Amino acid sequence: MSAQTYNPERLMQVILAPQVSEKATYIAEKHNHVIFRVAQDATKSEIKAAVELMWKAQNVEVKNVRTANIKGKEKRFGRFMGRRSNWKKAYVSIKAGQEINFSETAQGEVK
Repeated sequence: MSAQTYNPERLMQVILAPQVSEKATYIAEKHNHVIFRVAQDATKSEIKAAVELMWKAQNVEVKNVRTANIKGKEKRFGRFMGRRSNWKKAYVSIKAGQEINFSETAQGEVK
């Protein structure tokens, strides 16, 4: 396989937010995975490149990426039915002994 090069501007828009929940914390501790909300049209290779780009200062290496499309729930607003948006979740497995520190990225180290 040849190494693809991606547009850094596109990669910065792929990862939307980390998914914080009890299940995400359990998976992070047990399997060394991190869960992210990602763009609907993001591919696994783009997600891998985006994670490695955003945490380049910490030398994070991604082992593999699994994705899941989550369907939005139907919700009632008074007498009207509404629907939440569909979204995509990515399970990013990082190599053993590494971890992602979100506080360093929030300080604007990525350019």
